[in-house]
Amino acid sequence: MNGFKGLRPISYAGREVWPLVEGGKGVAATNHASAGAWAAAGGIGTVSAVNADSYDPDGRIIPQIYRALTRRERHEELIQYAIDGAVQQVQRARDIASGMGAININVLWEMGGAQRVLHGVLERTRGLVAGVTCGAGMPYKLSEIAAQYGVNYLPIVSSGRAFRALWKRAYSKVADLLGAVVYEDPWLAGGHNGLSNAEDPLRPEDPYPRVKALRETMREGGVADETPIIMAGGVWYLRDWNEWIDNPELGQIAFQYGTRPLLTRESPIPQDWKDHLTRIEEGEVLLHRFSPTGFYSSAVRNPFLRALEARSERQIAFSTQEAGDHVFQLDVGVKGRNFWVTRNDLLRAREWFGHGFTDALKTPDNTLVFVSPGEKAEIRKDQADCMGCLSQCLFSSWADTETNSTGRLADPRSFCIQKTLQEIAHGGDIEQNLMFAGHAAYQFKRDPFYSNGFVPTVKQLVDRILTGD
Repeated sequence: MNGFKGLRPISYAGREVWPLVEGGKGVAATNHASAGAWAAAGGIGTVSAVNADSYDPDGRIIPQIYRALTRRERHEELIQYAIDGAVQQVQRARDIASGMGAININVLWEMGGAQRVLHGVLERTRGLVAGVTCGAGMPYKLSEIAAQYGVNYLPIVSSGRAFRALWKRAYSKVADLLGAVVYEDPWLAGGHNGLSNAEDPLRPEDPYPRVKALRETMREGGVADETPIIMAGGVWYLRDWNEWIDNPELGQIAFQYGTRPLLTRESPIPQDWKDHLTRIEEGEVLLHRFSPTGFYSSAVRNPFLRALEARSERQIAFSTQEAGDHVFQLDVGVKGRNFWVTRNDLLRAREWFGHGFTDALKTPDNTLVFVSPGEKAEIRKDQADCMGCLSQCLFSSWADTETNSTGRLADPRSFCIQKTLQEIAHGGDIEQNLMFAGHAAYQFKRDPFYSNGFVPTVKQLVDRILTGD
């Protein structure tokens, strides 16, 4: 049983699986249908345990409606939705897999209540989950939680340095359950990326030396070469990764597919989103920093993202007293007289005001952004409706702490990520919501496999991947 260039199954969680992993895409973009089918095809399917959908007795999705009046109480509702949804998704995925492949769950360490959600899901799915994939932050406690339930853990990192910190502080104590290490390329992967302050978002680095350095770091810690490094981000054709397969420098390599499985029959995303994938051009996926997580992330540069770019461009610095070249009093967009700006910025602000951007909102960085009354109303409503979906949120100033506050001013340059991801996954306007995608999404338009509007089943996609194409 060999695939492209002698690609062979690997041993994972006590079973033989193809070294092909379905990326676990956030809010409801990967579910039981896609994950179960991926496992049934012999790979590792991944159920997203980030606010997963639950179903009523008739199989209809239960809308996640928040009824509590306070953020803290809504946060409790969110956690219950998350646990109930992920448990149902895992159970359904295992039914579809019919004993083939393996099922992982994926969580974001920086999501609100991540540890409580993990405990809640793993407690109720004993024997069904092979491993937990986890990124977006430094999940030191991941190994400890995995050990309590006897499941593998698969940290997502973007450098050897990040893995070394996790290994030394925690993972070396639970070495036997380290199922794999996911290397997520910060320039190529969709969704949130682990780009560090030392790295330039505009200057992508070749992943090979970075993965080689990660393997060397793993070897220093005594991790066997049989423990796979899963290459994630930019993976489309296996033939592009020819030199990585059976390469003694890298050890065992597996490949994660996040974007490609979006366009399958089992993929749960709405038809409009699937159709749009076939129209994306190279360069249309933007690495940006508008996410309320504070992380860089990659998404399709649609009108939603362009509006955020434009909003940040309508931004000026201010002083609360006359100082330096801030000697002009701002006379539009604000109430009060203690906003001092430069002459150039005063003229820009008046111009924006004349174009309908009549409200200036303060940011945490002593700047003002100019928005329309409609934008302001939406921003304020979304901030008020916050249910604590992140451990800390730049947009709403929520923090998963005793005070439930970051202590910083809410940032109107960002957006409610929970709202927009729920909307796009459940049929909302694809132009006016965040559409995550990897940077290789333009391949849908070029790849002959998808010509004449062909949409494969997951099994057909996995079979195609195994040919090298």
